[in-house]
Amino acid sequence: MKKYLAIITMQLINNIAYPGDFLGRSISIGIFLFIFAGLWGTTFRIAGTDSINGLTFANMMWYLMMAETIELGRPRTNRIISEQVKNGEVAYILNKPYNFLMYHFSFGVGDSLLRVAMNIGVGLLAAWLLAGPPPSLLGWGMALVTLIGAWILHFCMMALIGLAAFLVEETNSFELIYQKFVFVLGGMLLPLDMFPEWLQGIARALPFPYMMYTPARLFVKPDVELFWQMLGVQWLWVIALVFLLAIAYRGSERVLTVNGG
Repeated sequence: MKKYLAIITMQLINNIAYPGDFLGRSISIGIFLFIFAGLWGTTFRIAGTDSINGLTFANMMWYLMMAETIELGRPRTNRIISEQVKNGEVAYILNKPYNFLMYHFSFGVGDSLLRVAMNIGVGLLAAWLLAGPPPSLLGWGMALVTLIGAWILHFCMMALIGLAAFLVEETNSFELIYQKFVFVLGGMLLPLDMFPEWLQGIARALPFPYMMYTPARLFVKPDVELFWQMLGVQWLWVIALVFLLAIAYRGSERVLTVNGG
């Protein structure tokens, strides 16, 4: 594992060298929350209520803060793999004494750690100013635990899309489709609590809510029973997608055509 820890460390050092880049991206969370504070504030006033489907205005702001933190902190593994296939760098990496997928996993962890930390810092400040104090420590704890599984699920999906580059090279269209599923069925912009029952049932049968909705929902409305239920389903999806990713990698190696270099 030392070589993978070295990759994580190297990527962290590289990112620390350019803090302005990460801070600039993180500022978008503040802008996002400011816009949605106006939209949801108007919605609650028009509805004439302090709570919609069990969520208050403050709940919505903190939910969106956590959801946006996850979205901006997720790995963009598919773009990296696609670029490596296009320029021929993938041949160099495949010949190295480490697993190709574990290399990208370690690279993604190193890339995300600082990004998530800065996103939480900026988002915490913005949400606190707009909606008041943050949720309880129990909510923080549940969110951080489920955030690990959510990140792994995101990585698996991004890596699966990235492996498609071994066959088609360009994967942006696949990422766009995946992103829209996460936005809608994953609860990125709207918690599943706001959906009709039939749509909630469909969403919960898919992996997308466990990438976004689970950490954000438990963050604002911690519930021990719901936590264990969601955590169990989340890790079942992790096991399934890791298994699928391993199979896809073995198959994609046989169809790889290296360009460039």
